[in-house]
Amino acid sequence: MNRQSLRPAGIVWGMRMVKNRSAWYGLSLLGFLLFVLGGAGCRVVPDKGLTAPANELVLHGLNFGPRIRYGAYPTSILGTPWAGEKLGPHAYYFRLAEKNGIAYTCRAGHVDIMHVRIAADWTAYLVGESYRHIMQGNDSFSYKLLVDRSRNYVHIAYPENWKSLSKDEQSRIAREVALAMGPYLTFTMTTWHEIITWYGFQCIGLPTEYASAFSWEDSYSNLLGTVLATRALQDTEHPYDEAMALVLNEEMKKLGVQPAKVSKQASESVYGAWYKGRVAMFVDLRRRNFDIGLDDGLVTPTLIPNVPGCEGAEPISYPAPTLDALSQYGFSAAVEIRPREWEKNKVLRIVYPDKKGKRIIPTEHFAKIMAQIRREAEAKYGPEMIADPHP
Repeated sequence: MNRQSLRPAGIVWGMRMVKNRSAWYGLSLLGFLLFVLGGAGCRVVPDKGLTAPANELVLHGLNFGPRIRYGAYPTSILGTPWAGEKLGPHAYYFRLAEKNGIAYTCRAGHVDIMHVRIAADWTAYLVGESYRHIMQGNDSFSYKLLVDRSRNYVHIAYPENWKSLSKDEQSRIAREVALAMGPYLTFTMTTWHEIITWYGFQCIGLPTEYASAFSWEDSYSNLLGTVLATRALQDTEHPYDEAMALVLNEEMKKLGVQPAKVSKQASESVYGAWYKGRVAMFVDLRRRNFDIGLDDGLVTPTLIPNVPGCEGAEPISYPAPTLDALSQYGFSAAVEIRPREWEKNKVLRIVYPDKKGKRIIPTEHFAKIMAQIRREAEAKYGPEMIADPHP
């Protein structure tokens, strides 16, 4: 395996965020060590592209995948950070002033701001990587989250006249193709993480994070990050970090973001029904949202009923990313996942009952896997605990 394929793996901390503050300090130290060890021999300075307008970031790319971040349950438990209307700046690399936590919005329910930021940064990174590989004429590349052992493989098919196009025309087309690929690759990756977490994956040896798999804000928050990053990457006036801060605050206002105290009160109002437990390691989270856009192409949020100030609010859905836009440029792309977690056979058996398959094809297998997970959740918690925006 060449160094290029390993580049993202040694220097990033993946999508599954640690779900409480008590473990954060130890994990930060661990993450720093992994960063140093994995990044040996690589530049560790921010890309010049981050100081240029965000739309140029696609052309510059990024030296490293997204930095260490942690997330939280949308539950009123010990250590949950609550976010409100003021979210501060955004920082692909690092900035203490960045505000994170669980926010409540009238039209999107709970939103994990950390999930949003990480998904956004992964989108920016993978847009840049897609552009770079297309311009180099590569027919495949791979990437992975450090905390996940699975590797994602991307296969690219080019239009027949690709090599006859001028470099400027190739660059223009590659940019549009990459802007479609980045969100899709990110959302597929985060969905896979939720799947393996459902089946007991332990990212760093701590007790299983099963309780966090497809929690009611997860997939929507991840998707929101891809949506916002795509907008930010088209900003011709502001650098990426500034563009992200602008679109994040603008969209959260549109969604009806509430003060931090409302976010906590909303979670407290469903204690005992949607979840139980006051400590992260012992949380019994019952309410789940398995909507990843498989039925109508939209991901719809879970709203908590009777939140003061949100009376009559209707949910805002976002379209799940696809690769459909590639065809207008004569391109096509496909993703396959090579599972390496101990829990992989639990998933593989769902789609390969004869035990002959070793890779997951999201376009073919996610629907079957999600249907099985839903059946398992309904059997365990009852159908009333499954958020169903399309009954």
